[in-house]
Amino acid sequence: MPTGTILVADDDAAIRTVLNQALSRAGYDVRLTGNATTLWRWVAQGDGDLVITDVVMPDENAFDLLPRMKKLRPDLPVVVMSAQNTFMTAIKASERGAYDYLPKPFDLKELVAIVGRALSEPKGKPGKALPVDTDMIPLVGRSPAMQDIYRVLARLMQTDLTVMIVGESGTGKELVARALHDYGKRRNGPFVAINMAAIPRDLIESELFGHEKGAFTGAQSRNPGRFEQAEGGTLFLDEIGDMPMEAQTRLLRVLQQGEYTTVGGRTPIKADVRIVAATNKDLRQQIQQGMFREDLFFRLNVVPLRLPPLRERSDDVPDLVRHFFAQAEREGLPSKQIDQAALEKLKRYRWPGNVRELENLIRRLTALYPQEIITAAIIDNELSTPEPALASEEPRDDETLMASVERHMGAYFKGFGDDLPPPGLYHRVLREVEIPLISAALAATRGNQIKAADLLGVNRNTLRKKVRDLDIQVIRTSR
Repeated sequence: MPTGTILVADDDAAIRTVLNQALSRAGYDVRLTGNATTLWRWVAQGDGDLVITDVVMPDENAFDLLPRMKKLRPDLPVVVMSAQNTFMTAIKASERGAYDYLPKPFDLKELVAIVGRALSEPKGKPGKALPVDTDMIPLVGRSPAMQDIYRVLARLMQTDLTVMIVGESGTGKELVARALHDYGKRRNGPFVAINMAAIPRDLIESELFGHEKGAFTGAQSRNPGRFEQAEGGTLFLDEIGDMPMEAQTRLLRVLQQGEYTTVGGRTPIKADVRIVAATNKDLRQQIQQGMFREDLFFRLNVVPLRLPPLRERSDDVPDLVRHFFAQAEREGLPSKQIDQAALEKLKRYRWPGNVRELENLIRRLTALYPQEIITAAIIDNELSTPEPALASEEPRDDETLMASVERHMGAYFKGFGDDLPPPGLYHRVLREVEIPLISAALAATRGNQIKAADLLGVNRNTLRKKVRDLDIQVIRTSR
């Protein structure tokens, strides 16, 4: 039977009652208070074996109280509860020394389980946490799915564990990888990203490990690889499922031995990097098909983290919309608002392109519509826009395409009357035009980038760079 005294602080009497009943039934002695002052007195007196506290209380914020409690009693586990369910809440709880963070409403069985784990673990002084910049919010959403992610990230921040992020295209895998770096103990080191799908197969090893002068034709000087560039920081291996087998073998050796050699080099180089990998593919299926090494998978999949598609967290759409509108305004675009009917339409949409598709929509609404309030009619117009031509369809000819652009831009300028839109229109519109144009060309050529480059009349290397910079998904299909 569990034993121990639990100190509970929450200004909501109903929550105190529920916690008292659940913890008492589990065999714990429970002491309840509705303010931080009493909680601090109990802790200072040496009372209690674990603390459960709300963040916002009438007399003091728990985040201000936590450092004092941890300084006085570093072995005292503190579980923080909060209705302010943001990424930064979880991070602040972690960096101030909380044992765990629970968003409200919480599951009572989960809370009792957390209490049991905290009291059974060996006592030890926690590692020193790094301060975080709480003005930045890299991840947005309050849904239960996002809360689970926040809690996992908060636990991972002060570790060097390898993380495998799995999610559909556009769910924000690189954003999560950057959060792990920017709020972790390697935050003062470099963050280096490499997209395996965007690099020719014969160049991947050179890109990862670097090469020596004369290592191959065209190698006129020594070139550092991404491992060397990421020294002391984080290396993000995006689309890891597209890594060729020979490069997988070399990467496995680095993960096993902690060192690598450059292409053409002989002297081993120690690798001091944290690895975060990401994929939108089913790697277990690729293992069965002989396309991915099982031993490498287990080395990378130390901490699996699944990012849900936006359709599974539609309640986060309003927060994301407000975030993207505010972001656009900070970049100099016009201030916009959205009515409730329009928000409901956005929540019901399936979002095949996930958060990236929503962000691009918000940028388009901000740049191209003069109205201050985005209405449901505008959303209907945008979401009913035909998709880029499928492989079986003929792409529109140049004259039809240009006529459509002229009509669209003519209506846009007319909406401002005698005024002019904000400065920077060229680059805003160019970005919005480039993504669907390149996507349509790739669809018409069935993902063949060489043919798509010829169709567009651009250099194939230029197209590859655009695909990488604009994060356009390339899907190859056969006739």
